[in-house]
Amino acid sequence: MIRDRKPGFRFVAFAIGLCMVVIVLGAWTRLVDAGLGCPDWPGCYGFAGIPMSPERIERAEMRFPDAPVEVDKAWPEMVHRYFAGVLGLVILALAILAWRRREHEEQPVVLPFVLLGVVILQAAFGAWTVTLKLWPQVVTAHLLGGFLTLSLLWLLLLRLGWRRQAVSGEQAMLLARLRPWVVVGIVLLVAQIALGGWVSSNYAALACPDFPTCQGQWWPQADFAHGFNLLQEVGPNYLGGLMYSEGRIAIHLSHRLGAIAVALVLGVIAWKLWRAPRSWQLAPLGITLAAVLLLQLLLGIANVVFSLPLLVATAHNAIAAVLLLVMVTVNHRVRAERTSTGIGA
Repeated sequence: MIRDRKPGFRFVAFAIGLCMVVIVLGAWTRLVDAGLGCPDWPGCYGFAGIPMSPERIERAEMRFPDAPVEVDKAWPEMVHRYFAGVLGLVILALAILAWRRREHEEQPVVLPFVLLGVVILQAAFGAWTVTLKLWPQVVTAHLLGGFLTLSLLWLLLLRLGWRRQAVSGEQAMLLARLRPWVVVGIVLLVAQIALGGWVSSNYAALACPDFPTCQGQWWPQADFAHGFNLLQEVGPNYLGGLMYSEGRIAIHLSHRLGAIAVALVLGVIAWKLWRAPRSWQLAPLGITLAAVLLLQLLLGIANVVFSLPLLVATAHNAIAAVLLLVMVTVNHRVRAERTSTGIGA
């Protein structure tokens, strides 16, 4: 692909940076148990900001007698909301700009409006996360929505930043053979991210406190039916989780097995990219994929070995997002090359 930046490229790049900040802040908020730092939405104890003065704190606790004000937890929650709100406005601006430039042939129009729909849905999930008191299904869906928003913004950046180039028939055939690997890799990676969200929302990260074994065994007692019960009752406060040990072990084991599957498939993709002829300029993409994959695996292991350090756990979430963006790039590269030769879409 040839670099050919179109109007709006830098604005989308800014939106991507902002979205990464929102994702990291969301992870930080979950990890410091601040998901219910404000028991209402979109305000905090009925205020636009955090109640700080004794008078406001007193009024807040009168409004929510079952949720005493904890300023240290309200701050992460509200900062996350502020940044998410700004991101929503930026994506709205992207949609408006796309509509104004709709007559330009190379201006994507549908994608910015899909993004706008996703971010509106994300706002709803943000509200439900609070009103349903961290119901794991909603928390996981909210996490996936954030990753989807980031991926769509990245895809928009790719479309605005690089022009497709023609390839030979031999190149097109080889890239077409790589395409199924890439599709399977993305599906497995998204499933693994969803499992990670399920681990986090059910507080199962330390269900296996040792590595590579779990509870000192290669296959400890685990209750998968309980761990993946998607019909949990709505209503209780899920802060801290409600599952018993065997259910959490099942979730944690599933995440470990998913990591092995993702590592194998993405490792093959990285190797195939690295082995491509140098003139195709795919080797750097393969090296990047391998490096990010290795870093993510090491962070996952470090979470267990060092008992979920805050910075490491937050980085694990952020690098998962980066790994997804690398795979979106690989997919875009393969699809772009194939489309330019008329072999599939």
